[in-house]
Amino acid sequence: MLLKFLNNSLFKRVSNINIPKVVTYSTDVPDTKTHTGQQFESTDYRLVRFVDKNKTVNPKFAIDLINAVPPKEVGHRVVWCDGGGGPTGHPKVYINLDKPGDHTCGYCGLRFVKEDDHH
Repeated sequence: MLLKFLNNSLFKRVSNINIPKVVTYSTDVPDTKTHTGQQFESTDYRLVRFVDKNKTVNPKFAIDLINAVPPKEVGHRVVWCDGGGGPTGHPKVYINLDKPGDHTCGYCGLRFVKEDDHH
């Protein structure tokens, strides 16, 4: 009997809760696509962050900027890259240049190529 009373009173409390309705956060400006391809639909709740301001996306993506740097020609079979060193760099990695073509650093994307030896 006590359990039935508790269940009924709990149901009455839960049934009185006001559940908000779905709100659309459409804006006049279409959502800008990011470098990862992220783009929200007009009904997405995450657009509430941009109700009183525009979403700002940097059009200069890092992959495009690093690809603009030409490959560095070196005369050694093995080079190391630390991304410039210091606090803005990355751990030192060694890159083998025995095979022809560009070789990319896995951390920062800088490319290295071995100079041809003309003896």
